[in-house]
Amino acid sequence: MTYDAARADRLAHFLLKKVNAAVRDYNMIAPGDRIAIALSGGKDSFCLLRILQYRLRFARDKYEIAAVHVVGDARGPDMPRYTELESWLEQNGIEYLVRPTHIAHDEQLPMGCQRCTWNRRKTLFEMANDLGCNKLAFGHHLDDLAETALLNQIHHARNETMTPVARYFDGEMAIIRPLIYVPEREVKRFSAAHSFPIPPSECPRGMHTQRRRMKDLIAEMHIDCRQVTRNLARSALNAMNVDPL
Repeated sequence: MTYDAARADRLAHFLLKKVNAAVRDYNMIAPGDRIAIALSGGKDSFCLLRILQYRLRFARDKYEIAAVHVVGDARGPDMPRYTELESWLEQNGIEYLVRPTHIAHDEQLPMGCQRCTWNRRKTLFEMANDLGCNKLAFGHHLDDLAETALLNQIHHARNETMTPVARYFDGEMAIIRPLIYVPEREVKRFSAAHSFPIPPSECPRGMHTQRRRMKDLIAEMHIDCRQVTRNLARSALNAMNVDPL
């Protein structure tokens, strides 16, 4: 896909308003932060990387960024390296670290989605720490919050979703989600203006997860209520005493 610099800058300008609002509302970024961006190779994480780069042009709270990429999925860590991603990061002068997902020697494969997520998250924390980062940024957007909220309501009777900021290890590391005010359609539009590498093959379990079913349900409800995505996310955040949205 051809890189459209003018369109990319124009879209970044509008996305940045929502990212800045999220950063400000939840105190996500402070001067001197070193942020590891969890780069899966999908549109969401590439969008986050580019937006945080773009934000550095104007932000008073100067920070540093690096990328971390985990090799492997539910089938385990023995997967081909995503060389297109590494080449792209090198061409763009972005510091990065790539590592196979860390699993126990007796891990049962293929892993369930929850176990796979836990192992990948642990590996990301290790890489962020090795890079001297104090924050780990994920590219979760507004639709992700809504899908998580609906999943928790239906399957667990809990009105909860992803937290905008979560602190770990006595506050030494934090997870941040700067795209939580950005709808997925805007992430897709921004991604289409760039020449990001083709993403790696999707985990074979990805099309059959509960989250995929939530996405389909929300798309169906959107026909009758165009605010369903925002309303689901907002309801869960309010129930968690996390404001605003």
